[in-house]
Amino acid sequence: MTLRTSLGRAIRQFSSTARACGHTSNIGKTPIPIPPNVTLTPSPTSVAVQGPLGSTSVRLEPYMRLAFPQPDVLAISVDNAEEKKQRAMWGLTRTLINNAVVGMTEGFTVPIYLVGVGYRAALEADPRGTIDGGGGQRLSMKLGHSHNVYVPIPPYIKAEVPSATKIVLSCTDKHLLGLFAAKIRKWRPPEPYKGKGVFVGNETIRLKAVKKK
Repeated sequence: MTLRTSLGRAIRQFSSTARACGHTSNIGKTPIPIPPNVTLTPSPTSVAVQGPLGSTSVRLEPYMRLAFPQPDVLAISVDNAEEKKQRAMWGLTRTLINNAVVGMTEGFTVPIYLVGVGYRAALEADPRGTIDGGGGQRLSMKLGHSHNVYVPIPPYIKAEVPSATKIVLSCTDKHLLGLFAAKIRKWRPPEPYKGKGVFVGNETIRLKAVKKK
């Protein structure tokens, strides 16, 4: 009897009433600080961002809402945060606008390292010039192939080669910068046995033990 009573008390401590829990986006609800040298121009379909390094725009979904609680702060919200798509686009749109603000003021930079015996990189003029949308320069890389690898540099990318095994890329668009860095990396992705390859940023790779027969 005593055991049954204590068990009943332990069970009654748990409530079966459903708690009201509203969905939100931790990234989307974070306000975006606006520097004094940046101008935002919202419209029903997009928001234009203009800064010292240029201008760009970010597309807005019809359910996105922009507000300025302070002159130098942008707040983003959606009509219905309970919908999964709106909640996902809430955080994505906030990230895209913040990246646009940073890109138009400071820009983005990513280093690329060539790890391997004989791996080298050099910046040279592109014989094709600006044909096919090129910027007039190209990267000439030795990556263990029987030939040099040539990668034309787009006009929106600024490339520097401070040393023979390091390339520094700069751009105002984080997405385009990542795509071009991935284009260089694919010529010699890092391999896990000798640790050689093209490493982007702080990329690391776990080495594997060589299988011995």
